Amino acid sequence: MTTSLLSRGKQGTLLIAGILMIATTLRVTFTGAAPLLDVIRAEYGLTTAQTGLLTTLPLLAFALVSPLAAGVARRFGMERSLFAALVLISAGIALRSLPSATLLFVGTAIIGCGIALGNVLLPGIIKRDFAGHVAKLTGAYSLTMGGAAALGSAAVVPLAEQGAGWQGALLALMIFPLLAMVLWLPGLRHGAAANLSRSSALYSRGIWRSALAWQLTLFLGINSLIYYIVIGWLPSILTTLGFSEMQAGSLHGILQLATAAPGLLVPLILPRLNDQRGIAALVALMCAAGSLGLWLLPDHAALWVVVFGFGSGATMILGLTFIGLRAHSAHQAAALSGMAQAVGYLLAACGPPLMGKIHDASGDWHIPLLLCALLSVVMAVCGALAGRDKAGVNP
Repeated sequence: MTTSLLSRGKQGTLLIAGILMIATTLRVTFTGAAPLLDVIRAEYGLTTAQTGLLTTLPLLAFALVSPLAAGVARRFGMERSLFAALVLISAGIALRSLPSATLLFVGTAIIGCGIALGNVLLPGIIKRDFAGHVAKLTGAYSLTMGGAAALGSAAVVPLAEQGAGWQGALLALMIFPLLAMVLWLPGLRHGAAANLSRSSALYSRGIWRSALAWQLTLFLGINSLIYYIVIGWLPSILTTLGFSEMQAGSLHGILQLATAAPGLLVPLILPRLNDQRGIAALVALMCAAGSLGLWLLPDHAALWVVVFGFGSGATMILGLTFIGLRAHSAHQAAALSGMAQAVGYLLAACGPPLMGKIHDASGDWHIPLLLCALLSVVMAVCGALAGRDKAGVNP
């Protein structure tokens, strides 16, 4: 969408609504399956490793597709590429819901590919069309994404138990990408022309040689790693500490809500700060405090879950905002986002199984929680470096 179009309030409002609706699809269609994994495993007779693959497949797809997203956007344009992401997510949901174990895995992988495109391109389109409001819109779409994830996780089990079955419950999640496509259709008619210049492609590849890009990548990447470790193993950690399964499930839900909460607060603070080193280090260290707290003071687990969730959610918002602030153009923002998410999700795919093996070898969760705390300290250092008031990423 061009600047002239955005100067008309109706088109700008419609674009913001489309961005927020796309954001709803980027987590719920992935995490919404988690409460039904035991039912799915029982129906298809899957092993624990095969069931775990349903969680790992999207993360691997994120890692593989994210570096390609900027090139897709250069060739076809931001609007068309985001619409294609929604089509992929919808197709994946449909395939996943069919009565076939093979299509369950195929559909899950396709959903991961669509989410990867959306994850990478949304920061780019915000940079292009709302450069003066990067923090506010990043916070808004992060809040929307977290809220939709919490809603989906709460709704799928009742839907499945009320006669829809697990396939019907997962199919119902298609409402999110379908509504997003309806809102995004007007943008396809006014989409900015794709930029196929050779210099743009070379500039994007040069991102991988930038020190600032690597600092930002590790800030976001380590956050993804520890988030998926904690989100994957928290129920097991809590039951080991003496909590009931119901209590563990409730705290797992609170964790997801806590990750969404910074979307309300962080965008109000960021515009007042030219230098974001302090806040970046602070929210990363909240993750360290939450991890250590679960180990050292488990009776206060609810507090530590909120502290960790808030810190992780704020780190994600800051990292995504840094992409918009440090990039020189929409395509460079997409390339930087692709780099950060490729590395981050590759780490995230390896983290949960590795921590599970460490737990099996040691017999408790102390070492994994300590490692999460140490990684959070490294993340704080990277955030302090990425948060410096610099002009931008220079390959």
